[in-house]
Amino acid sequence: MVELSLVGVRVELPSNQPIVLLREREGRRRYLPIWIGSNEATAIAFALQGVQTARPMTHDLLKNLLEEIGTVVERILITELKDGIFYAMIQMVQAGARHEVSSRPSDAIALAVRSSIPIFASEEVLAEASIDMPDEEEQAVEEFREFLEHVSPEDFEGSD
Repeated sequence: MVELSLVGVRVELPSNQPIVLLREREGRRRYLPIWIGSNEATAIAFALQGVQTARPMTHDLLKNLLEEIGTVVERILITELKDGIFYAMIQMVQAGARHEVSSRPSDAIALAVRSSIPIFASEEVLAEASIDMPDEEEQAVEEFREFLEHVSPEDFEGSD
């Protein structure tokens, strides 16, 4: 299993389909895009941004329930890609007993973000579905993002 970090949630154009983007934490710089539903994208984005809703959302409720019954979620595993569908497992411990529950990756990731749980993917999933991005390309993308965040229309005045 390879540990991943959550880069964020993006929207693929022109289809407007949300994607959760994960990146290999160490070693090669592989990115794993997983297409997800709008509700799950919102749930992940809210957690990443620290948005507090008036009432618990589904993933907040799940986290609260697990904590209330003394269950510790240890990690999320993205285990398989079959016929274009990703599969995940939530690994937990309660009273010394280990449990695994099958999950959609988007729901497992939404839970992971709320509880700072590590996310892993099998090497087979990464080999089949990840995108390699060398460090130089990644740095160029980051520099461009930074440029876009700090640029203003006035910066282009008189540049004809």
